[in-house]
Amino acid sequence: MPEKDEKLREAITSILGTSRLGRKKVIVKVRKKYPGYGSSQIRRVYQKYGFSLYKRMKRKRFDNPANPIAVPLERNEEWAMDFMSDALARGSRFRTLNIVDQYNRKCLGIDARTSMPSRAVIHFLERMIEKHGKPKGIRTDNGPEFTSDLFQDWLDKNDIEWVKIQKGKPQQNAIIERFNKTYREDVLDANLFFSLQDVKDLTERWIEDYNYERPHEALDFKTPSEYEAA
Repeated sequence: MPEKDEKLREAITSILGTSRLGRKKVIVKVRKKYPGYGSSQIRRVYQKYGFSLYKRMKRKRFDNPANPIAVPLERNEEWAMDFMSDALARGSRFRTLNIVDQYNRKCLGIDARTSMPSRAVIHFLERMIEKHGKPKGIRTDNGPEFTSDLFQDWLDKNDIEWVKIQKGKPQQNAIIERFNKTYREDVLDANLFFSLQDVKDLTERWIEDYNYERPHEALDFKTPSEYEAA
C-alpha cells in the first residue's frame, strides 16, 4: 500500500471509529480535520479499501404460487369466501361474509355483522357446514381473518384445505368476485338500510331469488339449484 494511501486510510479509520458513515459524510469530516486531502483523493481511498457501506439487501418477498381458478366437477369440492363492507343510513359500518359453492355458483350464505373476527368466521362456517355439508377446500384471499392461527387451526382440525390466492390477484377468486358485484348492485347499492336486521332480511330474500330464480349464463342459463339437479 502506498504510504500516502496508508496515511489517508488511517485518517478515514480514525474519523469513522465505530460509526457507519456514507462516503459524502466521510469526505466532509476528513477534509475538516485533514484539510490537505482533496475530495477525489479521499473518495478513491474510501472506495479502494472497503470503507463503502454495504447496500442493505432487499428482503425477498415470498408469495404463494399461482393458484388459477378451476370450476369443480361436484358440489362441496371447493367453496369461495370473501368479505364486503357497507354502511347503514346513520353511517354505522358493517361487513358481510359471502360464501359460494364454485361448482354451481350457489350462494351458501351471507353473514352480516358490525365486526367479523376469525371466531365469527368460524362460527358462520360451522353453520354452513351443518346445512350444506363440509367442503374439501375453501378459497380465500390472504386477509388477516383467514391467515390467523385460530382459523388455520380450525381448517387443520376439520381437514379442509386452504386454497389461498396470490396477493393482488383477485382474478384467482373470480367466481366470488363476480358474485360480489351482483350482490352489491342488487342489494347493497340499491337499498337504504336502517338496521343490521334490514340488511339480513333483504339479503335472505335476495339469496332465495339468486339460487332458485335467476338464470346464470355460466351455468347455461340454469339457476344454481337447476344446475345442481341436472
